[in-house]
Amino acid sequence: MTARISDIEMAAGVLRAGGLVAFPTETVYGLGANAEDPAAVSRIFQVKGRPSSHPLIVHLGGGEHLDDWVEDVPATARLLAERFWPGPLTLVLRRGRRVPLEATGGLETVAVRVPDHPVALALLAAFGGGVTAPSANRFGQVSPTTAHHVGAELGDAVDFVLDGGPCEVGIESTIVDATGEIPSVLRPGGVTREDLEAVLGCRSRSTRRAAFGCRGSIRPTMRRVRGSSSSSRRRSSPKRSLRRGCGIRWASFFLPPSPTLR
Repeated sequence: MTARISDIEMAAGVLRAGGLVAFPTETVYGLGANAEDPAAVSRIFQVKGRPSSHPLIVHLGGGEHLDDWVEDVPATARLLAERFWPGPLTLVLRRGRRVPLEATGGLETVAVRVPDHPVALALLAAFGGGVTAPSANRFGQVSPTTAHHVGAELGDAVDFVLDGGPCEVGIESTIVDATGEIPSVLRPGGVTREDLEAVLGCRSRSTRRAAFGCRGSIRPTMRRVRGSSSSSRRRSSPKRSLRRGCGIRWASFFLPPSPTLR
């Protein structure tokens, strides 16, 4: 962790005051705001030039906080969270009361994940709440993987940039809609199709469902994700697998990983 403790505490204070903080995750740098502050969340859209109908991801400090932010956690979602958090997996679940509609694009679902980066986790712990954050760039532009990229793209529109060094993965998180009986992969990312199938104990299916995100590109800094490669992937035991015959819906016309959602 390259950021100093004093910087992390200062960044947490900026969030509490309704400001915007750019911070590193294992995927890309995010543009964060207090997830429970509608005005701060709305400012993210203004700075990015992002349509307000596009939902954002709420970052949590640990899986134990999941029930505080969503209305219901199906068994499938809990299993995926236990296996891939912290890490590049985002779960879409029913919105809890503390999540403002500004953060969900007006939807009754919310996207949540736990980042796998020491600076991000330290910031979330110091802040003591959820942080809504898309990637820290203008809408449709390249996702930033260093603090320098953030400064060059957004300048003084960001109240505080927390420098945690280069991001390790450089590609956005996989997004899975876990609200239904059968999970739907809305966007490919750091967790692969094979990773999901191995944990859920079933094969994926194709479905014509719109992807979560927009076209864009990413900076080519991808490295192997801890615990997600074929060589290190852990097989799920029969006790942890879902019933036989289950499936994963997989969008048949994915857009490329987006620089505007992480």
